[in-house]
Amino acid sequence: MKILHTSDWHIGKVLKGQSRVAEQVAVLAQVVEVARAEQPDLVIVAGDLYDTAAPTPEATRLVTRALTALRSTGAQVVAVGGNHDNGPALDALRPWADAAGVALRGSVRDTPEEHLVDGVTAGGERWRLVALPFLSQRYAVRATEMYELTAAEANQTYADHIGRLIRRLTESFTEPDRVHLVTAHLTVVGAMAGGGERESQTVLGYAVPATIFPTNAHYVALGHLHRSQQVPGPAPIRYSGSPLAIDFGEEENRPSVTIVEVGTSTAARTREVPITAASPLRTVRGTLAELAEIEAPDGWLRVYVRETPRAGLREEVQALLPRALEVRVDPELLAAAGRTRAAPRAGRSARELFGDYLDSRGPDDDGVRDLFDELYEEVGG
Repeated sequence: MKILHTSDWHIGKVLKGQSRVAEQVAVLAQVVEVARAEQPDLVIVAGDLYDTAAPTPEATRLVTRALTALRSTGAQVVAVGGNHDNGPALDALRPWADAAGVALRGSVRDTPEEHLVDGVTAGGERWRLVALPFLSQRYAVRATEMYELTAAEANQTYADHIGRLIRRLTESFTEPDRVHLVTAHLTVVGAMAGGGERESQTVLGYAVPATIFPTNAHYVALGHLHRSQQVPGPAPIRYSGSPLAIDFGEEENRPSVTIVEVGTSTAARTREVPITAASPLRTVRGTLAELAEIEAPDGWLRVYVRETPRAGLREEVQALLPRALEVRVDPELLAAAGRTRAAPRAGRSARELFGDYLDSRGPDDDGVRDLFDELYEEVGG
């Protein structure tokens, strides 16, 4: 069978105040085109369909239309909720999804069978997919208790809870003539973050070892980390990565979807299909004079400007580079200034200390010093 594996669409994401709706439309259209060209039997969307738990109506229309379009290619479509999604809200869409032929699983249900999706390819290959949405630490215990954990087991770690859930859900992986698949939205120990994931849910407390997946799984389709990568483990485990760079921490990522070919007696073979519809994200550095001379790279820009901080600097940079969404004084310049201009603090007035700060980091503007004096006098009485 052939699978198209994608994840982390983050529809509705705004980058430094810049709407990217047009790019997101183009990216999902390209994903659908890949599905039409590849003719997969199954499309897996491994979480984070949206960027926020309260998506706009526009974002909801875009996601539902994309899922419908993927289904219209002839593939079966399975999507699970991620940490950015509102699981119950996705579950509320299940009547629509069921009518559209899309298997949508937003949150963990009290019946394990709810997370098993079965299918048969046009060529007669039978498959079963375990579809596990994202679970926070708070809900992991609750979910495992649904499956009759003891009190002692409920006190174990997050990884233990997820491992128990996977074992319970994959215990039916016993038929030799069926392809066994897993999809989940989580962090696996040893995988590389892509730069734009929410840090609080990729730290060690949320990471699980690859050994939680069974050896008889033919393919594990993961979401959550935005960099496409294979993860060593007892089964073929892979992150598809995001089909577009979400923020400037991901500018080195290669947006893509993963095509998987696998059978009951054939090891999973994977290849990446690039998704190029979104504007790339780029970082440039230099003084104003240097920035005026460069040929601006294509895409949205983050600019590290090598100038003394001052009011209006951002506007000056954007006049030179209109696609600069983020403008910062170069951190290396600030660090050097802080080292060379440090002064003793003892016995110095608040105005002198604030002046030292402005000399090293603040705007070169006497009006700021005067405003500080006014505010300090008002507060101090």
